[in-house]
Amino acid sequence: MIVYATHAGGRYLPIEESLREQPEGKRAVYINITNDCNCDCVFCLRSMKEMAKESSLWIERDPSVEEIIAELDRLPWEYVCEVVCCGFGEPLIRLDTVLAVLRRVKEQHPDVPTRVNTNGLGELEHGCEFAERFAGLLDTISISLNASNAERYLALTRSKFGISSYEAMLAFAEHCKPYVPNVVLTVVEKVENEEEIALCRKICAERGLTLRVRTYEDS
Repeated sequence: MIVYATHAGGRYLPIEESLREQPEGKRAVYINITNDCNCDCVFCLRSMKEMAKESSLWIERDPSVEEIIAELDRLPWEYVCEVVCCGFGEPLIRLDTVLAVLRRVKEQHPDVPTRVNTNGLGELEHGCEFAERFAGLLDTISISLNASNAERYLALTRSKFGISSYEAMLAFAEHCKPYVPNVVLTVVEKVENEEEIALCRKICAERGLTLRVRTYEDS
């Protein structure tokens, strides 16, 4: 699936099926940008969750900008409360695609909030700072903090960039603050204990960032 909604029980549904199951009310719409990822997180659903073919987030190839926009143009926008760029991989590996999608949404539906879910390693991936390109296009960026220190972070994420990944992720969050209204860092419950989550809250408070504890999704 390229465009989908989430439902109770960790289910991912095409929009048509989502509306049949829940015909009333608005919902977030998620865009599956890529399977590619620069991490191999120990808790990632990529390797833990079995999915039926018709509801799988695995895609045979990366969708083009034109394919994504065609699906967005078919959406019943009166039922959309937010557009989220994410997927089974790291969306900012395809930075130009994400920017093109965000631009289209803001041009056609300027009042619909936009969000990107990311591991925050895009600057390492592309070798440059690019947060200013989000200005006016992105309302929320959700960055996976995952841990309170570089060693724990690397053990969990197994980032291809090594031990420098943690500080690079935090730097990216700081770089986003002038350009993105809501910069949110996340940790996953059950992956981290209360003591570790408290340390993560302290890191975010010191940097003027928001921490969200994500619900763990069973496989």
